[in-house]
Amino acid sequence: MAGHETIVILDYGSQYTQLIARRVREQQVYAEIVPWTAPAETVRALAPRGFILSGGPASVYEAGAPTLPPYVLEGGVPVLGICYGMQLLAQTLGGRVTPGEAREYGPATLTITVPWGPLAGLSGPQRVWMSHGDRVEQVPPGWEPLAYSEQGLLAAMGDPERRLYGVQFHPEVSHTVAGGAMLRQFLYEICGCRGDWTPGAFIEEAQAEIRQQVGEAGVVCGLSGGVDSAVTALLVQRAVGAQLTCILVDTGLLRREEVAQVTALFRPLLGERLVVVEAAERFLSALAGISEPEAKRKIIGEQFIRVFEAEAGRLPNVRFLAQGTIYPDVIESAGRPTAQRIKSHHNVGGLPERMNLALVEPLRWLFKDEVRAVGLALGLPEALIWRHPFPGPGLAVRILGPVTRAQVATLQAADAIFLAELQAAGLYRQIAQAFAVLLPVHSVGVMGDGRTYAQVVALRAVTTEDFMTADWAPLPYELLARVSSRIVNEVPGVNRVVYDITSKPPATIEWE
Repeated sequence: MAGHETIVILDYGSQYTQLIARRVREQQVYAEIVPWTAPAETVRALAPRGFILSGGPASVYEAGAPTLPPYVLEGGVPVLGICYGMQLLAQTLGGRVTPGEAREYGPATLTITVPWGPLAGLSGPQRVWMSHGDRVEQVPPGWEPLAYSEQGLLAAMGDPERRLYGVQFHPEVSHTVAGGAMLRQFLYEICGCRGDWTPGAFIEEAQAEIRQQVGEAGVVCGLSGGVDSAVTALLVQRAVGAQLTCILVDTGLLRREEVAQVTALFRPLLGERLVVVEAAERFLSALAGISEPEAKRKIIGEQFIRVFEAEAGRLPNVRFLAQGTIYPDVIESAGRPTAQRIKSHHNVGGLPERMNLALVEPLRWLFKDEVRAVGLALGLPEALIWRHPFPGPGLAVRILGPVTRAQVATLQAADAIFLAELQAAGLYRQIAQAFAVLLPVHSVGVMGDGRTYAQVVALRAVTTEDFMTADWAPLPYELLARVSSRIVNEVPGVNRVVYDITSKPPATIEWE
């Protein structure tokens, strides 16, 4: 974002590229990811204080491998190459990279021989995370080896005079114990950053950008009950005041009592500029008979936009739609040139091609933890800040198979029980996201000495820092037993409950 000191992360396709950005931002320094193919003028416009070259799956010595753009070294700013980035620096500057006879994947122990650059201040064996097959066999002229792995392979190198460094391991992952200290050393001592990336600074800059983009026009903002849309609404409200109208669309696919809760929160702030649209019949009719998840998302995205456009048509001079799109949404909808589309989010890849409203997305480059920090700085209540995420398409993507009113009612009841028991057990805040899923299968059961043939509910609970990866949550057996008992006894049509113990990857957090 303009106005902040910026570290540019050149993306060479690493699975950890977004994690590098998060770790840099945790040090209160703004990081922006750009593909290595980005035009030089685009990158220069960011006035980078330094570059970080990400890892990647290619081998630098192969024909067609990604290369180092000339502007990286021409600017005279510090550079840190990670994994492929280190090999790229070596290859470009006259060193030698070869296929490694011994590959290194996973935990490793680092021996620092020269504590320079990012390794300054560190001593003794260092636990790091390796993920590479190729190796730097010879450092470029003017460079020095700084560290080796236990297998004797070069693990770090540097040219302090030009402030150029490379590490073969990944300082951005938590398995590299001193990774945060290494990045901080690079950012503050080598790049000379001050650390101006704070929630308050973001709020001020975001509001200025919203005012510049919107001008005197009207804006509508879709509220969902989640923290992303709430923070978006407050940012736009502070930026343009009465030009904002918030729209809560009751799609018939929301959690139990969602409409009442959102209305109670935002009515005092917005008054008559909070519009609640009853559209359950519209959405459910459009979804009738549709089972394929991507088709559901596209249909819901289309219906959302048409509702917003219809409401905007009743308001004067509305030309913009504000949405709570955040960075993981963009990535999973293939916002990166190197990324594969995992699924379309209704507020990114699920948007129809024809739209009458331009988008305002102030949170587009923030991770979830950053959004929460901004929300707290804006004064949102903690109950909303820490509310578990809810997908834009709502319960439609938690009902596997066709969506009907009856299926929605069943899932709402089961989901409410699960969340209530998590709250009662004091575990809600420890879990990043928890929900119930209604499966498109029936199973045989017995109730009251009689045979039943009813539906199955799956419970999903995960822990995560950034929603890019996630671990299933090992909930207490007693809690799971209590939730299961309540669901099969209190929710008609359900006779079996199962628990999802799959991490992301290989699964996504949502089932659809």
